[in-house]
Amino acid sequence: MTEYLALIVTTALVNNVVMVKFLGLCPFMGVSRDLDSAVGMGLATTFVITVAVGASWLLDYLLLTPLNLTFLRILTFIVVIAATVQFIEAVIKKSVPALYKALGIYLPLITTNCAVLGLALLNVQEGSSLLTSLVNAFGSSLGFTLAMVMFAGLRERLALIRVPVAFDGVPASFILASLLALAFMGFAGLNFH
Repeated sequence: MTEYLALIVTTALVNNVVMVKFLGLCPFMGVSRDLDSAVGMGLATTFVITVAVGASWLLDYLLLTPLNLTFLRILTFIVVIAATVQFIEAVIKKSVPALYKALGIYLPLITTNCAVLGLALLNVQEGSSLLTSLVNAFGSSLGFTLAMVMFAGLRERLALIRVPVAFDGVPASFILASLLALAFMGFAGLNFH
């Protein structure tokens, strides 16, 4: 049990999918203007990543590898991710229309979020078990959500201060993101052995 807890902490903080591996930057920059959208996108992405990694692992283990069809991994995983995103999009549209509207185009773009596909591929390529893959996916998606929420909070604060004209908007956001990435690199010294 402590092994899985350490894996969650490691994937969320030490090997953060956004701040360390630089995957999923499109929604990180696009949906982090306000805290509510960032939380919603983080939760939707958490669900998609966890379900897609589990389903991809099962398809790879039960179908692709035994039939020597591993060359179809990317295509198969993209179909799984797209189906999962369609499901979560329908649920959010029905249950929380305001969040659906706030997320806009970024919700269907979870399908092309490289963090989702990257985590699915990394887990099967590393030969992780299903449980380890699911814990890894959940921890990584918690790290994604944490980075999104922290960045959104910082961007909301940034909107309240005066910034030199040359740095206003996107440049200030990139500087803020790089400082946040530096902060996450401070977790690299954590040792769970």
